[in-house]
Amino acid sequence: MEFSSKLLEKAVNEMSQLPGIGKRTALRLVLHLLKQPKEQTDFLAQALQNMRTDVRFCASCHNISDVDICEICSNIKRDQHLICVVEDIRDVMAIENTGQFKGIYHVLGGKISPIDGVGPSQLKINSLVNKIKTGNVRELIFALSSTMEGDTTNFYIYKQIQDCKIITSTIARGISVGDELEFADEVTLGRSILHRIPFENSFNTN
Repeated sequence: MEFSSKLLEKAVNEMSQLPGIGKRTALRLVLHLLKQPKEQTDFLAQALQNMRTDVRFCASCHNISDVDICEICSNIKRDQHLICVVEDIRDVMAIENTGQFKGIYHVLGGKISPIDGVGPSQLKINSLVNKIKTGNVRELIFALSSTMEGDTTNFYIYKQIQDCKIITSTIARGISVGDELEFADEVTLGRSILHRIPFENSFNTN
């Protein structure tokens, strides 16, 4: 792809680094920005800069937040003894949209995937185990995607906490195997949470 401007080329190259954005799509986006008022592109650039500089991760659940403790963890109306384990913020958003979960979350930041070089030490598993061993957790809900990596991560965590006196459950398999939570419709996901099953039953049927 030949460019008449080095500045345009650099902008396209940087934009194409984003997931799912190829060179042609990047060029279309950059040309769109060039047609907008300068103030609009300034607002976009400032918003991205502020996000990268100021965004934080909740010290309790590792969710993305603007403050040290996120709004969910600091909400006294949430059930602090009920924890839902998810992969990332997209899963938190998907479950929150159902309006069916009243507990708090623990964001792992991924799933165990040896082929991708992701092991337990790369995830926020130790902080979850430590939280459970303090004795303040009543139930842990596994809400990772129904993939081999998700199941492996669930089982690894379960083995770490199986001696703790808590309930371990998993969302019902209304979510198709291989599906990510963010793509599930709200009704199906909400029912999967409400009709969650004991984790031991889920494991025995696999």
